[in-house]
Amino acid sequence: MSKEDVIEAEGIVTEVLPSATFKVKLPQGHVITAYLSGKLRTNYIKILEGDHVKIEMSPYDLTKGRIVWRGKN
Repeated sequence: MSKEDVIEAEGIVTEVLPSATFKVKLPQGHVITAYLSGKLRTNYIKILEGDHVKIEMSPYDLTKGRIVWRGKN
């Protein structure tokens, strides 16, 4: 799968789970499980409940995603 195959979406973090995973609510109302990408993890970017985030999802599994950007509040 190449970079062009991912689906990008924006959402709001609704719940913080263990192991740097999060429940994210998309504007359509779907709730997915997301984890931090490598750059956010290595640079110790903190993500809290209520943050706006950008997510990349695989077209094969739309219930999981990777957080690639944390928006400014």
